[in-house]
Amino acid sequence: MLQNPPAKPLLIYDGNCTFCQKWILRLLRLTGNRIECRPSQECAENFSEIPPEAFQESVQYIDKNGAVYSGALAFFQAMATHPLARLPLFIYQNLPGFGILSEDCYQWVARNRSRLSSFDSALTGLCGKIPHYETSTRLFLRLLAAVYLIAFASLGMQIIGLIGSNGIAPARELLPAVVAQYDILSFFKLPTLFWLCNDDWILQGACVAGAVLSVIALFGFAQPVCFFLLWFLYLSLCSVGNVFLGFQWDNLLLEAGFLGILIAPWCWHHFKKGGFEAPVLGRWLLLWLLFRLMFSSGMVKWLSGDAAWHHLTALQYHYETQPLPTFIGYFAHQLPAGFQHFSVLAMFGIELLLPFLIFGPRRLQLCAASGFIFLQLLITLTGNYCFFGLLSVGLCLFLIDDVTWFRIAHFLRLPALFKPHSQISPPSVPACPLFISLPLAALIFFLSLAQLSGLFFNSFFWPAPVAWLAENAAGFRTVNSYGLFAVMTTVRREITVEGSADGNTWFEYEFKWKPGATTKRPDFVAPYQPRLDWQMWFAALGSYKQNPWFLRFCEQLLRGSPDVLRLLKTNPFHEHPPKYIRAVMYEYHFTKTDVLSRSGEWWTATYLGPYCPTLYLNRQEP
Repeated sequence: MLQNPPAKPLLIYDGNCTFCQKWILRLLRLTGNRIECRPSQECAENFSEIPPEAFQESVQYIDKNGAVYSGALAFFQAMATHPLARLPLFIYQNLPGFGILSEDCYQWVARNRSRLSSFDSALTGLCGKIPHYETSTRLFLRLLAAVYLIAFASLGMQIIGLIGSNGIAPARELLPAVVAQYDILSFFKLPTLFWLCNDDWILQGACVAGAVLSVIALFGFAQPVCFFLLWFLYLSLCSVGNVFLGFQWDNLLLEAGFLGILIAPWCWHHFKKGGFEAPVLGRWLLLWLLFRLMFSSGMVKWLSGDAAWHHLTALQYHYETQPLPTFIGYFAHQLPAGFQHFSVLAMFGIELLLPFLIFGPRRLQLCAASGFIFLQLLITLTGNYCFFGLLSVGLCLFLIDDVTWFRIAHFLRLPALFKPHSQISPPSVPACPLFISLPLAALIFFLSLAQLSGLFFNSFFWPAPVAWLAENAAGFRTVNSYGLFAVMTTVRREITVEGSADGNTWFEYEFKWKPGATTKRPDFVAPYQPRLDWQMWFAALGSYKQNPWFLRFCEQLLRGSPDVLRLLKTNPFHEHPPKYIRAVMYEYHFTKTDVLSRSGEWWTATYLGPYCPTLYLNRQEP
């Protein structure tokens, strides 16, 4: 017990040890300004009651009462100054043998700290420092707001034709069916704003409100409030969006958007203030989401047992058979088979191995980020997948620290608007309180772990309370499963929709983006998503009986619905709707480059037969 204890708890460490410096910085990040840390070289002489050799052997912690602790116990005492970090000290004091084991481990580290420091420096590239992510935080928050803006603006141009009162799958018809099945639990099964009103103007208004809130968040105003409202508005639309809003990037936006609430600064405007970095808990939740996204994408392909993936031939079909290819996808399809096999192997390496580097040191994280971003770039260049690539790259940002951004800016000869951090400083902007973020983080992690385990244990049954919780949380789409193209489509079929006034002469309805005329070049449309064009690709994989929305689509064409016709590129019946509608099926293949250069044809189309019977309206209907 010291006679003159410090006014604030003090941890004294070896200032010449870079390994010690890094862990002291981590401790300060945890405890904030609750304790003070000083090198022994500066202050050891002020505490003559402590033997000089004690400072060489281990860290020394002095509390406000003058009590002195050393070794592992010193660290646990320092951590315990934070209310949520008292568990290690409790275990140290109450679990037999844990204290002895902790001190033995500490002494081993202390004896080998020079080697550990060299090893740590080799893996991280930061000597005595810890990485900071202020730049990545700013970029991610802006990117998340931009993706929301893209999503709402894109959907606003289509929403009435898709789920409006005269649309393909009206929302007002879905809600009564849910009530009939679930009664008072309907909101939890289908959480949506449109229980209050589902008129067309409110559907359109939700898209406009989402776009406005996205712009507000983009400029850094009231981001937690904006992200919560954006999440709920988009969830409301997805809940009533039927097949048109059930894509994986919709779920990914909802999940990442909900986590955005937890990492956004809790103030009205922060971009001018600066000094904000995503809380450690929020950052790791986003990295956990990135891990699940990438790892699940690889595992569903491998575990599906599909021969195209197992034999490494999938990319010989993928560029041609994906929903909306680009002209770069056309040329990628022409590459030699050996290169396609290598590409599949590389894809498996990125999706199955690199995700584990997310949890490694800084340099390994940078390797993972490079691989993920490279893969997303290739996917974006060869196919149109809405905002999926943009959002996936956004998650990768939290693998890139401020020092790396500084070096990138220096390499590109760009003005460095920030400096790499060298030490911890108290954040100038408040973050989400732990009493909110910690329970939500625990719930999200627990549910996602249960969901991820389903990849490997199909017959595993969770206890009833866990199953109940997972079932009732599923409607909110904050924890989702991922993995596109688990089974590779090897043949491309396209549906052509035609109308006729007399049953003899037929005119084709041309879609805006999906393949139609063989001379039509596959173009870029992402990040905009033509949701009807996308759904036509899925319809071609099955029959019209498996896609009841398709019959409703044909019905609206027979009625001449302006809202539905706006989703198409051409309407061959300007004066009055057709009397008959039919749909026929073709098999499409990319042409060879010599055929393209000679005839201008990107596709070949082979007639297969009718997709559904010829349709017409009952004359007795109004």
